[in-house]
Amino acid sequence: MSPHTSTSFDPESQAIQAVVIGASAGGVDALMKVLVGLPASFSLPIMVVLHLPEDKPSRLPEILAYRLQLRVCEAMDKQPIEPGTVYVAPTGYHLSVEADLSLSLSGEAPVNYSRPSIDVLMNSAADAYGVGLVGILLTGANHDGAQGMARIKARGGWTVVQNPEQAQSNTMPLAAIRMRAPDLILSLGDIHALLLKLGREKS
Repeated sequence: MSPHTSTSFDPESQAIQAVVIGASAGGVDALMKVLVGLPASFSLPIMVVLHLPEDKPSRLPEILAYRLQLRVCEAMDKQPIEPGTVYVAPTGYHLSVEADLSLSLSGEAPVNYSRPSIDVLMNSAADAYGVGLVGILLTGANHDGAQGMARIKARGGWTVVQNPEQAQSNTMPLAAIRMRAPDLILSLGDIHALLLKLGREKS
């Protein structure tokens, strides 16, 4: 599958307010390739759901904080969303974006066998941000995120999927592509370059 670009995708055409990223199997390495190297001046909040076992706390915030120039924190309930910050969903809780652009956590039943669920985050963020949202779906071994990416597109946001041919597990990217064609299908390096462009401070 060759990289695809939608003719309607223009990063300069509207103000992007936030980024949501979902990943599962192989996701830690993929997240590193996408996020490491973003400058401290990066202007957007990034919310991340990575599928991890629920029986122990996630070390992902610690791992990312060690490697990134951006502020990294484990998401907390009722936490206001701030620019230039990476929010990581804690294990065992769904992460959502509220209408007032704060975060919320819930212990409701798993969605797509996952808690946190990528779909839960993406659906709520799509409703909160509309055209101001970019959704990014990376490697993974189930279908979580496909419906959320479709919701982002339906609300006017932009969707980016890792090239399935380059994913450690291609099930998740392929599921999203089959449900609704994304704006972009890119390598991890190209996703990183896109984030650099989107997160530049506008003068």
